[in-house]
Amino acid sequence: MHIAVALLPVLLFLGLLVLLDSFKLVSLRSALTALLAGAAAAVLGAQLNPWLLDATGLSPALFSRYGAPPVEEALKASWLVFLSRRGRVGFLVDAAILGFGVGAGFALVENVEYLRALPEQALGLWLVRGLGTAILHGATTAIFAILAKRLGDRHPERRLLVLVPGYLAAVAIHSAYNHRLLPAVLSAGVLLVGLPLLVVWVFERSERRTRDWLGVGLDTDLEVVETIVSGQALESRVGQYLRSLKERFPGEVVADMLCLLRIQAELSIRAKGLLLAREAGLEPHVGDDVRDRLTELRYLERSIGRTGLLAMKPILRQDARALWQVYLLEEAGRAGGKAPGPRP
Repeated sequence: MHIAVALLPVLLFLGLLVLLDSFKLVSLRSALTALLAGAAAAVLGAQLNPWLLDATGLSPALFSRYGAPPVEEALKASWLVFLSRRGRVGFLVDAAILGFGVGAGFALVENVEYLRALPEQALGLWLVRGLGTAILHGATTAIFAILAKRLGDRHPERRLLVLVPGYLAAVAIHSAYNHRLLPAVLSAGVLLVGLPLLVVWVFERSERRTRDWLGVGLDTDLEVVETIVSGQALESRVGQYLRSLKERFPGEVVADMLCLLRIQAELSIRAKGLLLAREAGLEPHVGDDVRDRLTELRYLERSIGRTGLLAMKPILRQDARALWQVYLLEEAGRAGGKAPGPRP
C-alpha cells in the first residue's frame, strides 16, 4: 500500500495527460524517455545536494527552502531545454506532457529512496509524498516547459531569456511548498485541484491553436508546392529572391535551394495530415516515400551548406516548428519501419 500510494498517482496522472492528447503529439517512447531523464536528474541531485549543503553551511531546513529548489528545478529543466533546442517540442500540450514526465521521473526516484530509508513510516507520509511532493515535481517542470515554449514561440531570438520566467516560477512554487505554509495534506489538495485546472486550460488553448495552425499552414504549403510544380516559382517573390542569390552561389546550389523549398513544403503537408488523422483516431502508415524525402532533405541541407541556409533564411522556415514537423515524421517512421539516420 505504501509503495502504491507513493508511486502510482504521478504515473496515473502522466498517463491521463498522454490520453488527453488528441493529436498524439507525444509518443510513448518520448514519454518514457522523459521519465528516464527525470530519474537521472534525481540521481544527480542526490549527489549534488549533500555537497552543496556542506558547502553553503545552511541548516537542512533552510537548504530545503532556498538551496534545493533552484538546483533541482535546473536539473529537471535541462532535459526540456535540450528537447527544445533540438526541435522536439511543438506545442504547449507536448511541452506540458514532457515537462510533467521529467518531473514524474524525478519524483519516482526520490520517493523510492524515501521508501528505502523510511519503510516503517505511517501511510499519511506516503499520501503526502505521492499526492503532494510527487505531483509538485511534475507540476513545476510542466510549468517551466509551458512558459518556456510560450515565450519561445513569441520571442525566438531570445533563446536564453525566454527560459528565465518559467524557471523562476518553478523555483518559487517549489520553495513555497517546502516552506510548509499550509498543512501537508492541504498542500497536496491544492496541487491536486490546481494542476488539473492548469492542464485543462493548456490543453484547450493549445488544441485550438493547433487547429488554427493546421488550417493556415496547410493552405500555405499547398500553394508553395503548386507554384513550384507548375513552373511559376521563378515569377514569384521567392523566385526573384533565389535569382538574386545567383551572384553569390553556383547555379546548381540555387537549384538545390528550390528543391529544398519544395521538399520542406511536401513534408510539412504530410506532417499536418498525420496530425489530422490522429485527431480522427487513425494512425496512417508513414512509408518509404516519406523516409526518402527526409533523406533527400538532409542531403540538400548538406549540399547547400550553412552559408546557403543562412542566405535562405528569408524564404525558408527554419524555426522550431519546422524542425518539430521533421521530428514528428521521423518518430512516425520509426513506428512504421526503419527510421532514417540522424540529422546532420
